[in-house]
Amino acid sequence: MADGKATTTPGRLVVISGPSGVGKGTIVRRVLQQVPQAVLSVSLTTRRPRPGERDGIDYRFVSAETFGRMADDGALLEWAEVHGNRYGTEAAAVDEAAAAGKIVILEIDVQGGLQIARRRPSARLILIAPPDDAELRRRLEGRGTDAPDVIERRLAKAHEEMRMARDSGCYNDEVVNDDLDVAVRRVVQLIRQENTQHD
Repeated sequence: MADGKATTTPGRLVVISGPSGVGKGTIVRRVLQQVPQAVLSVSLTTRRPRPGERDGIDYRFVSAETFGRMADDGALLEWAEVHGNRYGTEAAAVDEAAAAGKIVILEIDVQGGLQIARRRPSARLILIAPPDDAELRRRLEGRGTDAPDVIERRLAKAHEEMRMARDSGCYNDEVVNDDLDVAVRRVVQLIRQENTQHD
């Protein structure tokens, strides 16, 4: 990685993780509006699109067969199975954007973040945390997309993800999304700080 040609430029890769319903997608969208040099890495997924999601914009929707082939070929920087679906990041797309001087933001789950930490030690990992369990439940229920049993599974998964992230020591920062504006400002500050340190 020393020559910076084939792998991510130090400080140009930012991972933003957090449990389902924590608001990380909203934070990332706001961050992209405020940091012009930042681009979002579009994840691959085997799950079906939700209403309003666009292929190539929100996710790249691929078949299980295509995903499996890419994983076997080493084309994925990270991948994980979440709630029965697989998600992954294409290494070539990330490295190309980083080589062009972009700040590449990956909005991925904790499993994926820990894989990134191993494969790209220079990445900055930011964990988005809910204020408390009650608020996370309220947000999940408010989305109106999941049955009660699915919400319970998501809450259990959230506890597991938060514990895993904190115990790993790989996440550089934790931002509590209690007030959205405050959380966005903090994430923007961390990204700009990281970028300044490596310019």
